[in-house]
Amino acid sequence: MASLGMINLSSWGSCFSQNPPFLHENGTTRHAVSGTDPTLFASRRFGSVKADKLDSVNIGGDSQVLNFPGGVVKFTPELKFLSEIPEERIQCYRVLDDSGQLVSSNFVQIDREIAVKMYKDMVTLQTVDTIFYEAQRQGRISFYVTTTGEEAINIASAAALTMDDFVFPQYREVGVLLWRGFGLQDIANQCFGNKVDNGKGRQMPAHYGSNKHNYFTVASTVATQIPHAVGAAYSLKMDGRDACTITYFGDGGTSTGDFHAALNFAAVMEAPVILFCRNNGWAISTPISDQFRSDGIVVRGQAYGVRSIRVDGNDALAVFSAVCMARKMAISESRPVLIEALTYRAGHHSTSDDSSKYRPIEEIEWWRATQDPVARFRKWLEGEGLWTSQFEKEFRDFARQEVLNAIQVAEKMEKPGLREIFTDVYDVPPSNLRDQERSLRRNVERHQQDYPHFQF
Repeated sequence: MASLGMINLSSWGSCFSQNPPFLHENGTTRHAVSGTDPTLFASRRFGSVKADKLDSVNIGGDSQVLNFPGGVVKFTPELKFLSEIPEERIQCYRVLDDSGQLVSSNFVQIDREIAVKMYKDMVTLQTVDTIFYEAQRQGRISFYVTTTGEEAINIASAAALTMDDFVFPQYREVGVLLWRGFGLQDIANQCFGNKVDNGKGRQMPAHYGSNKHNYFTVASTVATQIPHAVGAAYSLKMDGRDACTITYFGDGGTSTGDFHAALNFAAVMEAPVILFCRNNGWAISTPISDQFRSDGIVVRGQAYGVRSIRVDGNDALAVFSAVCMARKMAISESRPVLIEALTYRAGHHSTSDDSSKYRPIEEIEWWRATQDPVARFRKWLEGEGLWTSQFEKEFRDFARQEVLNAIQVAEKMEKPGLREIFTDVYDVPPSNLRDQERSLRRNVERHQQDYPHFQF
């Protein structure tokens, strides 16, 4: 099968902020860490010693060091504080420039069929967002969250994983489900909360979940999924599974305690988890300038002892390559990896938000026009002879019709019975829950005109 692109493993590690890899004679990739085997427990952390083993030694005649608990530290006569502002920001890995032209040959091979499927799913995701956003504005569903400007993050990262990997999403990753085979009808059923919805109508729209696709159900609470993903990754490690977990979160999620606790746990316990931050500039209406003073999120990984990389989130090839390599490191070396994808939320935070109230419309339009990840990836495909204008028109018409059909079917389907409110939690419902069910049943019977579509 033909492939596109090549990655130079010997130089790839320079993109990560810790311990670049080198190639052995047999072609395998290893990571240089203190000259020891990277798979050993103590090889990637500073050594700890007991207090009674402390000693002071001289290195090179003048540099005195002390073997403190945690490792050897050099002393200095200079009264010097670490700067709060780096001289230069951490660089951002990219493969395609704004016009879809290759600027690097250092990316993971990608099959032609996979590349085309990635683009089709990105177009489908755009179409889903457009139509479901309109459906919410028409009052047909109560809520929706778009992924506008973040299509490459969704689809390219999903393409780099396997179905054995577990996904812990935020609420802007429906494209990951789409890639895994969660159909348009499944999406529509969830948003309309009908009787065949996986969640039986008990979740807000756009809060998907699927056991079949190893996709944990979305929770509105910010960043709670991050420690869950780390704990699940540790479980996979203990079971010796050839899989990892990945968790997605926004820049706003990194302002929570859950994020910091999860990173520390992942680093110390060496959990095979990919921590994927979508730094899109805004936590609802709060800009990143009001959230933190650090150089984004990537430096926080390094501070916790987590290998990290900053990626152009509008570049599908860069995202795909970074996640491919991160997955390999997470599983083969049993380590967490943090990816900060720089992008821009080109849509409103949700249908409950009007972002024009806190940022200029001209800014939004500039990002949509010049940094659209879908258009950039299309230009690359066209340059490779894999896509044409005729394909574009035909597929966009097809995708739109498929989404509209799914909505029509989901909208006409009955809602789940009210009894479903009380199922799936307890094997034997407790007395207080049975009392609530009886109370609701009596209320529905007395006011049937107010519950025309709901029955027990």
